[in-house]
Parts: sequence; C-alpha cells; structure tokens
Amino acid sequence: MDQIIPLTGSRLRTPRAAAIAGILFSGLLIAILLLFQSSVPRDALDQGAWLSTSLERVVLAINLMPFAGVAFLWFVGVVRDRLADAEDRLFATVFLGSALLFLAMMFVAAAVFGAIVAVHAARPETVINSTAFALARAFAYTIVNVYAIKMAAVFMMITSTLAIRTAFIARWMAAPGLAMATFLLFCSQWVGWSFIVFPVWALLISAYILFANFHHVAAQHPAAPPTR
Repeated sequence: MDQIIPLTGSRLRTPRAAAIAGILFSGLLIAILLLFQSSVPRDALDQGAWLSTSLERVVLAINLMPFAGVAFLWFVGVVRDRLADAEDRLFATVFLGSALLFLAMMFVAAAVFGAIVAVHAARPETVINSTAFALARAFAYTIVNVYAIKMAAVFMMITSTLAIRTAFIARWMAAPGLAMATFLLFCSQWVGWSFIVFPVWALLISAYILFANFHHVAAQHPAAPPTR
C-alpha cells in the first residue's frame, strides 16, 4: 500500500535573506522620492513646466514604483513572519490594511503621473495649463501628501506598538518608530522632505531583522574547532 504523505503538515519557511526586500524597498522609495522632489514642484497647482525640463527623471521614478511595491509586500511578509503566532487579530488587521492602502495609493499616484506623461507625449500642446492637467496634478498631490503619508504613519505606529507588545524586534526600536510616525501624522504637511522618514524607518527595521537572522544562523551553526 502506498504511503499517504500529508500535504498540510509542514510550514513554509521564509528565506532568511528575505529581509533584504525591506532594504531594497527603502532604497527604491528614497530614489523615487528624490527623483520626484528634484523634478516636480511641491505645489498642487503647478503649471507643468517640469514636463519640458525634467521628464526623464519623472519617467524613471514611475517605472521604479512597481518594483518598490513588490519589495514592500515582501517587507510586510517578513514582518508578519517575525510576529508568527504572536500576531493579534486587531493589530494584524490595521497593520495589513494600512500597508495595502499605502501601497495602493502610491500606485494610483504613480499611475496619474504616468497618464499625464503619456498624454503630454502624444499631445504636448494640450496638456500644460489645461483643466484636466490641473485636476490630475492636484489629485496626485492630495493622495500622496494627505492620504498615503498618513497610512504610512499608521503602519509605522502599529509596527512599533507590536514591537512593544511582542518583542518581535528590539523594544528600544519602538520609541523612534512612534516618534517618526507621530511626526508624519501631524507635521508632514509643513515639511517638504518629511516622506523620506518612512523609507529610512523601513531601512532600520529591515537591517535589524537581517542582522538578527544571520546572527541566529551563526548561533545554530557555530564554526567547527580547528583540527590538530
């Protein structure tokens, strides 16, 4: 009689190097923000002069966004894997919901900029100073600087709270995380470069998880003593 092998008994293991995804996300998002900040004025009602002077940098930032989004999903997965069975349903719902809302709004904003660039490439004379351009530009500005940045702050706050409750990362990392999240939640609209706080925080968390993973592997497999 053939032996029946259970298909649901084993648990998938997250690759220990998966924390690199968070570092990749941080680097990509910082690059995207720098490209946009150096090309597009921080003004919801700008007249679109950047379409003639900085279009290449904007196109590069738009094309990098999907890769940053995929890396961010891996980063969220790594954090949830660290939580394991300690994950609380209430906090897990807000944690995952804020992450997905942040990512969805960033994709929408990138798509709006992509549509502006595509229309400008086809009909450059009709975009600048048009009502449609003003509406799309204001929409992209609002969804990033009002909504997406607040969801990033909520994500940081929930993750820091989980660090305090479960110690899935060092508890001392919760204090700067909560401070950064509070800054984004209430002060981001007055500081032009405030959004860069989020990828810097994700970089710190990812670097800690990556270091902890490799330290755990080294503890499990110590180096063999030299033979005489």
